[in-house]
Amino acid sequence: MIFWILNCLLVFAICMLCAGILIPQILLIAFRRNLFDEVDERKIHHGTVPRLGGIAFVPVIFFSTILLCGIHIAMGNESFIDLFASNARALCFGFCSILVLYLVGIADDLIGIRYSAKFVAQILCSVMLIAGGLTINNLHGILGIYILPDWISWLLTVLFVVFIINAINLIDGVDGLASGLSSVALVFYGYFFVLEERYIFAMLSFAAIGVLLPFFYYNVFGRAERRRKIFMGDTGSLTIGFLLCFLGIRLITCIPDDEGLPNPLLIMLSPLAIPSLDVLRVFIHRKRLHKNPFMPDKSHIHHKLLAAGMVQRGVMLVIVFGTVVLTFLNIFISRYIEVTILALIDIVLWTVFNIWLTSRIKRSGSDLAKSWTSSN
Repeated sequence: MIFWILNCLLVFAICMLCAGILIPQILLIAFRRNLFDEVDERKIHHGTVPRLGGIAFVPVIFFSTILLCGIHIAMGNESFIDLFASNARALCFGFCSILVLYLVGIADDLIGIRYSAKFVAQILCSVMLIAGGLTINNLHGILGIYILPDWISWLLTVLFVVFIINAINLIDGVDGLASGLSSVALVFYGYFFVLEERYIFAMLSFAAIGVLLPFFYYNVFGRAERRRKIFMGDTGSLTIGFLLCFLGIRLITCIPDDEGLPNPLLIMLSPLAIPSLDVLRVFIHRKRLHKNPFMPDKSHIHHKLLAAGMVQRGVMLVIVFGTVVLTFLNIFISRYIEVTILALIDIVLWTVFNIWLTSRIKRSGSDLAKSWTSSN
């Protein structure tokens, strides 16, 4: 196990180094070519900020992971060769899917594409994931359901992948929020992959963390007036969202329903609970107001916290820290409470929190609170 942990740390370090070199170059090109995120009434940033940070994600993750794999194969490391060969189908289809979304994201960031085209690409990638043998074929006791028929598992996988990709995309509204939440999920995924001896996927998890941390620095601490700030754009949110789906589905297929271990589905969903529940709440809210549920607005949780008087960095810290606490509590409590009841408790707590937050915003007399209330 020590050997594989060292490999995870090595790929993490390589990704950090490569991303730290590449992101400043992307900033330089973006300013030379005037490739900026347009400011509108829904955006909360000011100044000219490039949104091409996500361009660094896929090349750095692929380069670092494949380089390390190639070195081990060239050295004749049989355990590594066997591990790679046993997961070749899932890795090949997964990598192809990420490349498709990477290209779609670049096109959207540079010239803009229709929502329908992005949905088609996401569904295509979901189908490729199913072809790679990765499906949600077991609910691990949620609602008392375990093994699912193939056609239901395929449909559920497509819905899950499209849903999570868009949840990560929509939560990317405050500096450091999408990258922070994704990093939290990847830490938990990587930890459990190591425990279950699925080291190739643990390496992918830590490689993604390695590329997200330098981006987080430039996104949160970089200053627009010094040309050091950058957004991940759709290129980043689409590819990271899909990577979380890819790793999450692989995780639930390798953790057994053994007594004493946390529920696999709970491990996968808990780090993604806040963006997922937020998307569901916003969808219901927009339908209730007879609005287009796919059109962007300012009704997401980060917008509500800003309207309540919090600053951007405070919003990011509250949501990311809340995700860490929620995930730890869910994993711990799941040993004592049936998983369906625990999921219902999470939903009730989320609903109560949003009702309380809305009432607080309405009681506030600030201009931002009045603006949010009038638009929602």
